[in-house]
Amino acid sequence: MTRELAGPQEKCGVVGVSLDGRAAARPLYYALYALQHRGQESAGIVTHDGFQQHDHVEMGLVGDAFEESDLDGLAGEVGIGHVRYPTDGSVDTSCAQPFSVSFKSGSLGLSHNGNLVNADEIRDELAGHGHAFTSDGDTEVIAHDLARNLLEADLVRAVRRTMNRIHGSYALTITHDDTVLGVRDPRGNRPLCIGKIDDGYILASESAAIDVLDGDLVRDVRPGELVVLDDDGTGFESYQLVEADQTANCFFEHVYFARPDSRIDGNLVYDVRRELGRKLWEESGTDSDVVMPVPDSGRAFASGYAEAAQEDGASVEFAEGLMKNRYVGRTFIMPTQDARERAVRLKLNPIRDVVEGKTVTVIDDSIVRGTTSRQLVDLLRDVGAEAVNFRVGAPAIISPCYMGIDMATREELIAADSSVDEIREEIGADSLSYLSVEAVADALDASEADLCLGCVTGEYPYDIDGEATDRTVERPDVGAQPADD
Repeated sequence: MTRELAGPQEKCGVVGVSLDGRAAARPLYYALYALQHRGQESAGIVTHDGFQQHDHVEMGLVGDAFEESDLDGLAGEVGIGHVRYPTDGSVDTSCAQPFSVSFKSGSLGLSHNGNLVNADEIRDELAGHGHAFTSDGDTEVIAHDLARNLLEADLVRAVRRTMNRIHGSYALTITHDDTVLGVRDPRGNRPLCIGKIDDGYILASESAAIDVLDGDLVRDVRPGELVVLDDDGTGFESYQLVEADQTANCFFEHVYFARPDSRIDGNLVYDVRRELGRKLWEESGTDSDVVMPVPDSGRAFASGYAEAAQEDGASVEFAEGLMKNRYVGRTFIMPTQDARERAVRLKLNPIRDVVEGKTVTVIDDSIVRGTTSRQLVDLLRDVGAEAVNFRVGAPAIISPCYMGIDMATREELIAADSSVDEIREEIGADSLSYLSVEAVADALDASEADLCLGCVTGEYPYDIDGEATDRTVERPDVGAQPADD
């Protein structure tokens, strides 16, 4: 098995606001609710009132992590928030965020979405300079490095120094005293956007968090950009600190993780999924009586697939043949195999009248371990489906994700060492097809070279020990200072 990165990897949601005349805590709380799909293990908020920093971080969902009194105690018109899920199967309160630290030059709060590939090197180097760490997470490494640089440089130069030292995937929201910052890694792997609300500005992982505050999306934070929100909520300043020849946008954000009503890197996620569904019909359409999605993320794929099929004259019906119990969490995020298997039976129930006696095409966003797909096929056959065709709105996942999505090890990935026909037999489907990498790039109106496709190609845009890279990667010397000084 390829060496895994040390420490918990983060696939999370981050937010930051700077307001004029209104406390930040409740807008942050509402924004975190809009980002709850990005993490259910912990939730937290850090604010600053101009004199001191306040924080509240708890395990659990947003609604469980905060009482009214907690929000009342988070004083200040600026702040950041975070929702987290771990991708190593652990539940570790030390890695709950935002991470807070006080030092000689003030206080920092930091929320991180992503994963560094040289965190251990930087941690060892900082520990040698006397920094004491309380967790093995990447976020604390970034916070300590930035705090050290702020002792020697102004804010912009300090952030540039840290960006030149850390290597990997990150979207950050940061408080430095009563200033809110947003930072996106030079390849733009994780999403981050800017929004305007009535009395200020917001930074968020997805535009859905802006919508919930009745705001307007301004634009995405550019790869390698630092955005500094004005402390009076009237605007923001932009600094392009690092340039990269190519981006590495995570295609899987559009396939699975993001909300369909969010815009990421100029694309409405819902439209991308419908287009992926259309391309799935073009590449591997098959006649059937019913096309049905695996809810919820499969819905837009199935809608596009059915529309394209009907345009080609196929007499296929789009139907909701699987009903979801919304009080069961996302099986993809559940940390153990046993929990995932139990959740499928609790989560989905087929509608017999839609399925019985019909040939069915089921459309899902991915097949990772194969457990859910196999149980879905069994469910449909149990209620009388004559045939079950399985279509996947993404390429086969053959490699782990090192940038923070829970795709486990190669041993657990069903497509890592199995052919499509072997997978079809394993899940019990009558036919199985995946979408091509070319179709994904086309649907995103992007070149393959500007996407992170490591999990479906085995070639990564970052320099990861023991893995192939699809481009030349220069890793920073963590002991060196950047040339801007």
